Amino acid sequence: MEDGGIMRQALALWQEGQKHHLRGNLDRAIALYTTSLQVYPTAEAYTFRGWAYSFRGRIDEAIEECKKAIAVDPTFGNPYNDIGSYLVKQRRFDEAIAWLEQAKTAPRYEPRHFPYMNLGRVYTHKGMRLLAIQEFEAALEIHPGDPTCLLALEQLRGELN
Repeated sequence: MEDGGIMRQALALWQEGQKHHLRGNLDRAIALYTTSLQVYPTAEAYTFRGWAYSFRGRIDEAIEECKKAIAVDPTFGNPYNDIGSYLVKQRRFDEAIAWLEQAKTAPRYEPRHFPYMNLGRVYTHKGMRLLAIQEFEAALEIHPGDPTCLLALEQLRGELN
């Protein structure tokens, strides 16, 4: 099988893993992501295997998976955001900032507003309300009407008054 066929097979396995992941069948999803990576390593499969690990509380392993994803494709923004969000879960806010900033500028990334939202959460935790407001407002420019951002802004602005 030529490289294109191998890559298509790996991506099909990753997509099948996603379906199981979204249904909550993490064991099957992890197995499919792993098989996908054995066929052809992609940033997507590493990132999503990391995400599945995070659902199991395996945050350090999830971070390592994202670093593997970045090594495969540094233009893929999802693993940068995911590392940032995992560090936030670990209350390592200062470390999360650089990863989230990288996610904001990654050429290949959807949903693009997530790192702004996560930075808004970081700055909120750090008591930096004006920076948090700026990040949530930037997220709304990308994804107008997002209810999480609107609620966060309402709360932050209320705290300023």
